[in-house]
Amino acid sequence: MTGKHVAVLMGGWAHERPVSLSTGKECADALEARGFQVSRVDVDRNIAARLAELRPDVAFNALHGPFGEDGCIQGVLEILGIPYTHSGVMASALAMNKVKAKAVMAAAGVPVTRHVVVNRHEIGRDHPLPPPYVLKPINEGSSFGVLIVKEDAAHPPQELYRADWPYSDVLMCETYIPGRELTCAVMGDRVLGVIDIVPKGHGFYDFDAKYAKGGSDHILPANLSSFVYQEVQKLTLMSHQSLGCRGVSRADFRFDEKPDGTGTLICLEVNTQPGMTPTSLVPELAAHEGTSFGDLVTWMVEDASCSR
Repeated sequence: MTGKHVAVLMGGWAHERPVSLSTGKECADALEARGFQVSRVDVDRNIAARLAELRPDVAFNALHGPFGEDGCIQGVLEILGIPYTHSGVMASALAMNKVKAKAVMAAAGVPVTRHVVVNRHEIGRDHPLPPPYVLKPINEGSSFGVLIVKEDAAHPPQELYRADWPYSDVLMCETYIPGRELTCAVMGDRVLGVIDIVPKGHGFYDFDAKYAKGGSDHILPANLSSFVYQEVQKLTLMSHQSLGCRGVSRADFRFDEKPDGTGTLICLEVNTQPGMTPTSLVPELAAHEGTSFGDLVTWMVEDASCSR
């Protein structure tokens, strides 16, 4: 593959644009160091014409959020016949819709939270679920728009009624699961390790905890019993396969640990376009398995195809 022309698609216009630009830069730099011809493409609504002009051998999808992660750009690449990385149209659309993804994963036997779909204009003063619970837009990433409602809250969050609310009006309300934040990834058909994420100075694993240097500690391998560790890995692969994911994906979990070593393990969601920034989790998981960042992005380019 060395010498092949790779268009690294980054940026876009979703809320996660800054994260995508960071992911794209890291991946483009690594691919250039491996001898690939790289075009860095800041995606706009003329992307189809731009790609038709560039005629790359492979598109490396470094986009995050709506339009880049929900099947839209994947459909454009299918139409243009350009092999691309990560998951295909259907898996991307499913995984990006948190409600649809939970339905598919639950049918496959993956434990998910109790949840309901609500419209922010219709919530009123009554809680959609008994608190504590979490409200999140059904199609955003990087914790954008996530609101945690505590047990003693008298009413739903007032932020929902703001005229300048920047996210979708449709939200998922799910039961809050206390405990530890775990994550695991799949690379092809191989499950990687499990990280225990410990946010520092944050109430949960929010945007700053994810991307600010020192925003969280990543304990790898996670200090879990062998049974729980393997169960996270098993459920990660089940989630990846049930949604039809391809390439690299990452699944996030909450683990409500009990003193006897048992507890509630819940899959929160699957990310089909996990970040590849300097603080991201998948490169760290791959490195722990002996796969360098350069090897990881090279493998992703080699794995690229259409009809994913």
